[in-house]
Amino acid sequence: MSLTLRSCAVPISTPLFLLLIITLLPLTGTATQDNSSDLHKVLHRHGLPAGLFPQSVRSYDLDQTGRLEVHLDRPCLAQYETRVFFDSVVKANLSFGQLKVFEGMSRQELFLWLPVKDIIVTDPSSGLILIDIGLAFKHLSLSRFEDPPICRSHSGLLLKVGGRKGVGFRDQ
Repeated sequence: MSLTLRSCAVPISTPLFLLLIITLLPLTGTATQDNSSDLHKVLHRHGLPAGLFPQSVRSYDLDQTGRLEVHLDRPCLAQYETRVFFDSVVKANLSFGQLKVFEGMSRQELFLWLPVKDIIVTDPSSGLILIDIGLAFKHLSLSRFEDPPICRSHSGLLLKVGGRKGVGFRDQ
């Protein structure tokens, strides 16, 4: 059995055509993975610790430009040095040693929830990771991020990343 493509007059056998499609399919579009351990391997290959995202990762998308989108089971809180809030979808640009321009992750500093902007490992031998929270940089031990944390429900959290939505003074 042979198949002739309209754009070229070269006959291609069905097994060869299927092999060609299977080979080229991963090169098109976005790669979607359904296993959090695969995400941890991707992070490790990019010079980042596996525990940057919690155990509750449902899936992730990583496109050819490095745009990473991580889907969690639900919004939740994890504990590193302080509490960290993860939205149900977290987005960042992934390159070697860095996750930049975060969306969907914030960190508690004293009584404030500040959005995480960047996570950078400049020198793995230093044992430090840099967390950019906009107002300040936090240097933390890489060992805190070796294992993915357990993410707990955020039902007790009154303030979310956007601040005090709907709370304020009313006209009397």
